[in-house]
Amino acid sequence: MAASHTSQSPLAFNPWNPEFVANPYPAYAELRERGRVVHYEPTDQWLVPHHADVSALLRDRRLGRTYQHRFTHEDFGRTAPPAEHEPFHVLNDHGMLDLEPPDHTRIRRLVSKAFTPRTVEQLKPYVHGLANELVAGLVEAGGGDLLTDVAEPLPVAVIAEMLGIPESDRAQLRPWSADICGMYELSPSQETAAKAVRASVEFTEYLQELIAARRKEPGDDLISGLITVYDEGDRLTEQEMISTCVLLLNAGHEATVNATVNGWWALFRNPDQLSALRADHSLIPSAVEELMRYDTPLQLFERWVLDEIEIDGTVIPRGAEIAMLFGSANHDPEVFENPGQLDLTRKENPHISFSAGIHYCIGAPLARIELAASMAALLDRAPTLRPTAEPERKPNFVIRGLGGLSVEI
Repeated sequence: MAASHTSQSPLAFNPWNPEFVANPYPAYAELRERGRVVHYEPTDQWLVPHHADVSALLRDRRLGRTYQHRFTHEDFGRTAPPAEHEPFHVLNDHGMLDLEPPDHTRIRRLVSKAFTPRTVEQLKPYVHGLANELVAGLVEAGGGDLLTDVAEPLPVAVIAEMLGIPESDRAQLRPWSADICGMYELSPSQETAAKAVRASVEFTEYLQELIAARRKEPGDDLISGLITVYDEGDRLTEQEMISTCVLLLNAGHEATVNATVNGWWALFRNPDQLSALRADHSLIPSAVEELMRYDTPLQLFERWVLDEIEIDGTVIPRGAEIAMLFGSANHDPEVFENPGQLDLTRKENPHISFSAGIHYCIGAPLARIELAASMAALLDRAPTLRPTAEPERKPNFVIRGLGGLSVEI
């Protein structure tokens, strides 16, 4: 039984192949046919392609984003990261996405105060105003790059506004974020690692200075709020504060940026759906969900096996790494009728693009507001928006997006 779950013939799954990256969905169909779990030798990971399994494993406490709360690297059969990568790992490992309870619970509880439904709702006028302003600029220019003119500046400005980062400093944020996120790809190169380390050092130094300034002059922003919590002894270290700010910035815009351009490119390739959306703007909420499902911005999410688990007769030992394939799960025909078809009126849409369990995306409600705001502004102000060229896809597999999307009005 177990033998049928390991790869006997070459897999179409190949995260370094540009053709696969351009359209991984046929390879996912092959993976789902192979079984519920497939060992992938190049990365020594267990690939999980089915929606039911991914959904269950995201909630399974025998798996963890880290193992260091329970084991040393040696105990876990893993090699410690190279010493020269330390600045990246210090920054990354103290953010709540890569922590497990109780640290995760404590930090998430403190940060969630900034993401209450009421707080997010209060941001709506700002988000819609900024979306309209950005789209007006695009229209006035007769077109441009949807990525750099609308998709990027909107969520970066919103999260920077929440954190209290001055407008004059915001241009640095996106390059730092892109360099750090390069480390989340499978087997990153030495050059990618060096960029991530440099960005981690610079971003950390910047936030240390900003935190010091906010201590002297607090504002009505999230950094000032986290300092208050720190000063009142609610056990948030300065490193956790810095890592939390970086995580919120990275997670707070990467997915939204990519969902925006992936989504519009999908609409341009499905003109019947775009026409329906242009004719009926009440479809915007379901369109946002369907576009997140159809071309998933985060394709893969990793977990460590802390305690041995079994999937369909295959025992996966402690110390192994599981790669949950969100893009595959979102195209599972067991859950989605005609998953390869873009259907903006899809009623049942339990996609897992925002993850699930304790690591469910804390900013999901804000991301939905941003995606709906930019879509509404583009439909209202640029009703004849069309692409001028086939876009180039970024070579990344894990974080899926376009290198740009040239459009004209």
